[in-house]
Amino acid sequence: MQGIESLIPLILIFAIMWFFLIRPQQKKLKEHQKMVAALRRGDQVITQGGVIGKVVKVRDDNNEIEVEIAQGVNVRVVRSTISAVTTKTEPAKA
Repeated sequence: MQGIESLIPLILIFAIMWFFLIRPQQKKLKEHQKMVAALRRGDQVITQGGVIGKVVKVRDDNNEIEVEIAQGVNVRVVRSTISAVTTKTEPAKA
């Protein structure tokens, strides 16, 4: 009985850590993955480095996108480095 009572504080600490740290981080990661998967041509994005640009080409084969950062200046960016989508384009009407 004494051994079980000494484990209760550890279990409580783990539960608190789970609900306040681990679970929100996993939720945020899933939302980011969903946002990156939904990128399409014409979206205005911000990279983790702070570069703002417009998506010109989406390459599914090697997990890259091409972003126009100035008129005529395109850079290839790894999808996971996109931190935010500021302007979302609407899909074409069928």
